[in-house]
Amino acid sequence: MTGRVPYLNARLQGYTSTIFSEMSALAVATGSLNLGQGFPDVDGPDAIKQAAIRAIQAGHNQYPPLNGIGELRSAIARHQKRYNGLDFAPESEILVTAGATEAIAACLLSLCETGDEVVMFEPYYDSYAACTAMAGAHRRVVQLRAPGWSFEPEALEGAITERTRLLLVNTPHNPTGRVFSRAELEVVADACRRHDLIAVTDEVYEHLVYERPHVSLATLPGMAERTITISSAAKTFSVTGWKVGWACARPELIAAIRTAKQFLTFVNAAPFQHAVAECLNESDDYLLEAAQVLRQKRDLLASGLDAAGFRVFPSQGTFFLTTDITPLSDQDGYTFCLELPQRCGLVAIPSSVFYDDKDAGRYFVRWMFSKSPAVLEEAVQRLGRLH
Repeated sequence: MTGRVPYLNARLQGYTSTIFSEMSALAVATGSLNLGQGFPDVDGPDAIKQAAIRAIQAGHNQYPPLNGIGELRSAIARHQKRYNGLDFAPESEILVTAGATEAIAACLLSLCETGDEVVMFEPYYDSYAACTAMAGAHRRVVQLRAPGWSFEPEALEGAITERTRLLLVNTPHNPTGRVFSRAELEVVADACRRHDLIAVTDEVYEHLVYERPHVSLATLPGMAERTITISSAAKTFSVTGWKVGWACARPELIAAIRTAKQFLTFVNAAPFQHAVAECLNESDDYLLEAAQVLRQKRDLLASGLDAAGFRVFPSQGTFFLTTDITPLSDQDGYTFCLELPQRCGLVAIPSSVFYDDKDAGRYFVRWMFSKSPAVLEEAVQRLGRLH
């Protein structure tokens, strides 16, 4: 997928393109339905769009404060208290970022020395590996095992060395849809406390859960002081192009992250920050309804994939579910996905790109179900062409 790029430093060779760009381009070229890249095909609620328009018309179009506008930081603090029982001071413990991706990058760039190690769960979202490389750090992975997508505590312990600096946790988890249980997070918390590690938690899908409630790692004993909790408006309100995210942590951690963040984007999305602040304060009913709608969409696509002959693994949250293609094909997932547009007019993502151990994900494919019912129904019909 990637070739060597002249002048590019060695750390970023191998990250010159993403599977999402590749497969989205394939969808456009073939006129296929794109169930690969994780963006919805419907916008968020009218309330948030109207709030953005009002903010633009009110003149909120210049640089906001480095930490983010006060209204948004206060709204995030209230949101964290309401949903997770966590107390964060808006003036010193909340940093608004250009999406969760920038927050993660700023954490790695500011907290890791060259040669440090970052432990993460595999399969992992691809930006984690690239940001770790940019920081001059090394990743060590702990594998989540299908079909339940849990991990072995011994594997986590074995991944931690004297060079480990951070433990990166994503729950609800992309690409598997796994929502970590409290018992699993207790294992993570115990490792962090015993080895004096900082935890970075990517919780962008925190409200998109279906059977199991989301638990924020920072709520566990002894973790509030050593956890950086990251989330975003992108998935919650289906406004992925706005890139409004945030990091919540103790003041000394936020000060470190802010140092890197100010030289990445400095600030971003001034009118959108006002819109997100307004809707975070008034979003409870919308969030409940959005999760119910997504659960129905998940079930629709899962039923279609099952009927087409895939082995469908459980998805407890996010926009995604994973299938095993071996009942249908002896191809690897990447080849299968390249041929899928011609076979049935669909695009999906080969899960092997999310693994260091390519064999472990060789026959898995990730599908995205945050599409309109009409698109999903058409996708299910097209899956019938595989037979």
